[in-house]
Amino acid sequence: MTPKAGKIPKAGKARKPAALAPGTQPTAVGFLERLKIRQSDVEQAKYQRYFKTGQGDYAEGDFFMGVRMGEVFTLAKEFAAMPLDEIEKLLDEDIHEARAGAVKIMSLQAQKKKTTEERRHTLFELYLRRHDRINNWDLVDLGAGRVVGGWLMDKSRDPLYELARSENMWERRTAIVATSAFIREGQLDDTFAIAEILLHDKEDLINKAVGGWVRDAGRSSRERLLAFLDEHAATMPRTTLRYAIEHLGKEQRAYYLTLKDRVSPG
Repeated sequence: MTPKAGKIPKAGKARKPAALAPGTQPTAVGFLERLKIRQSDVEQAKYQRYFKTGQGDYAEGDFFMGVRMGEVFTLAKEFAAMPLDEIEKLLDEDIHEARAGAVKIMSLQAQKKKTTEERRHTLFELYLRRHDRINNWDLVDLGAGRVVGGWLMDKSRDPLYELARSENMWERRTAIVATSAFIREGQLDDTFAIAEILLHDKEDLINKAVGGWVRDAGRSSRERLLAFLDEHAATMPRTTLRYAIEHLGKEQRAYYLTLKDRVSPG
């Protein structure tokens, strides 16, 4: 469900890490040790360019060690049984890949069929409580759907509407990204409702997420997507519109872009 802006650049085939020894307790320290031996200055430079980490940018100060995300995810699968207190230790790390590993582990645990409801609830609470450490678009996209949306599937969606009105842009992104869990089940109301709340957000990364998730909801109901566009295309940010209409036919895309141009030429 992730919009194309949420794709992490590929960097060739990841090396296969040595397996975690049977019976070994998955710990944050162990995960970090495994990360460090996979560090690459080349990959580090790529990530620092790809993610906006400069002064005043959305990820200002975020530190990337330089480990391919494919390797981070492979390690997360091996460390998927990590206890919650160890996951939180990873979230506390300044290293971006450590936090990515933590959120991936949370997502893996949340979607595992044998995971108890109590555990899923605790993961949901940990995600929201430590949202200060889930502070980049890729981290949100790794966990919001499974950890947040998955927990709320059969519950009140009120927490998402609170997040949608947050001053924190990453919490606002979580609000819309979490609805991917509902979209998978054909439940589209919250995606469109939260999209309306976030429709004129000042942050480009929110505009992209709104457009991307509305587009994905439109795969289940083209009628709902077109109704949303008929109402909002003329006034929504151009970035949001371009993402939302991406899978429409050429003539429909041109039509909605024309509506936008009538209001804001150029």
